[in-house]
Amino acid sequence: MKRILLFVLTNVAVVAVLGLVSSIFGLNRYIGASGLNLGALLGFALVMGFTGAIFSLLISKPVAKWTMGLTIINDSTDPTHQWLVQSVRGFADKAKIGMPEVAIYEGEPNAFATGAFKNSALVAVSTGLLQSMNREEVEAVIGHEVAHVANGDMVTMALMQGVMNTFVIFLSRVIGYFIDKVVFKNERSGTGVGYMVTVFVLDMLLGVVAHMVVAWFSRHREYRADAGSAELMGNGRPMINALARLGGLTPGELPANMKAMGIGGVMGSLFATHPPMEDRIRALQERSK
Repeated sequence: MKRILLFVLTNVAVVAVLGLVSSIFGLNRYIGASGLNLGALLGFALVMGFTGAIFSLLISKPVAKWTMGLTIINDSTDPTHQWLVQSVRGFADKAKIGMPEVAIYEGEPNAFATGAFKNSALVAVSTGLLQSMNREEVEAVIGHEVAHVANGDMVTMALMQGVMNTFVIFLSRVIGYFIDKVVFKNERSGTGVGYMVTVFVLDMLLGVVAHMVVAWFSRHREYRADAGSAELMGNGRPMINALARLGGLTPGELPANMKAMGIGGVMGSLFATHPPMEDRIRALQERSK
């Protein structure tokens, strides 16, 4: 939950700044003397919504490096580091993507992939994961993360977040305008306190609903990444073993914008970005039949 929160807050911060700038320069002119201009509002919502999501995507790699204290190991001479790099390279070649940056970080068992583009991604593995799994299981986890990159999951998640941002901005303002005019009976050409309060409350409430939709979408992408690992490994058993082992561990915390791409996660709720381990294992077992 802590990791996904950073991604949401990044979007909220960008949207808030854009909203302030648009207000100062009078760019949010979707309410005029004739009332609410839905076309102008939709355009405003699209620009605001997708800017936050795309900006979060573009800074995902530097944010990961900054917040996680990552050590890039592509050029390391350490034998374990070289094995990790070669594992990533082999999977990247099979998946037909550019070689990602490879990193390790201190922490509990987890791994994640991030980056705005398939050919310049980042794959990071925690020291806890290396200490808790055998090499075949670690390779399966790496395959899972490379599959995320090959599937373009960072981009699709950002686009989904942009759609949800647009939905929140547009709907909260339409409802706010209605309540301001009908409930608070504001007869002025502009908006009043009813509009401002309603928009503020609905931005938060609808934001919660939007997060649930994004989390649902993320859970489905996890199944696909698990299957991708099985394909890259040529066998689903290593990923099943890795999930079973990880299910008995406490996954490490990652930054919010990494959570949808991590191997661990909060289970069993509408806000979970990962399905329960047993469901993922069952899906791989069914696939192997």
